[in-house]
Amino acid sequence: MVVAVVLAAGESRRMGSPKALLPFAGATFLEHIVSSLVQTKVGKIIVVLGHRAEEIRSKVAHLPVTWVVNNDYAKGQLSSLVAAVRRLVEEGDWEVDGMLVHLVDHPLISPELVDQMIARFYESGKLIVLPRHKGRRGHPVIFSKDLFAELMSAPLEQGAKGVVHAHWADTLEVETDEAGITADIDTQDEYRKLVGSG
Repeated sequence: MVVAVVLAAGESRRMGSPKALLPFAGATFLEHIVSSLVQTKVGKIIVVLGHRAEEIRSKVAHLPVTWVVNNDYAKGQLSSLVAAVRRLVEEGDWEVDGMLVHLVDHPLISPELVDQMIARFYESGKLIVLPRHKGRRGHPVIFSKDLFAELMSAPLEQGAKGVVHAHWADTLEVETDEAGITADIDTQDEYRKLVGSG
């Protein structure tokens, strides 16, 4: 199976409040992402929290996810990815074939694209699968379990990008019409544009 991992541990400094809890389409960013993932073929959903973890979890405690708290969240996104992989290893979930990594500041995720990516992951046998829209790569990204050890030992300051670059030849890009794969909502201005008031 493919496990979905939503990274929501950052400080949201430029936004000024937790991006996971921003209202969007009648729900929060995190609720919207999880409700989309629930409709896909992912076998499990892990949400990694860090900054203000208990505040966020208390407000979306109803979500059907496994919560992981990354106390090293200040070290960057890769530290949260490592925390998720560690949880999978600890649980001994050897049915996991890959991990679909999504960022909480990319709320425009569609079940259809996720399922397409999972299907292509199994068909192609590639180590990495990611979407591309008009020449731009986006999220989510699927990493094969064969890369878990490499992700866990990669320099935190480089993030997962170093692993992606190292396996350029074994990466499959899935073309999509969905512009949302590159919609990274980091600032109040970007958020206002997203909700149509900017």
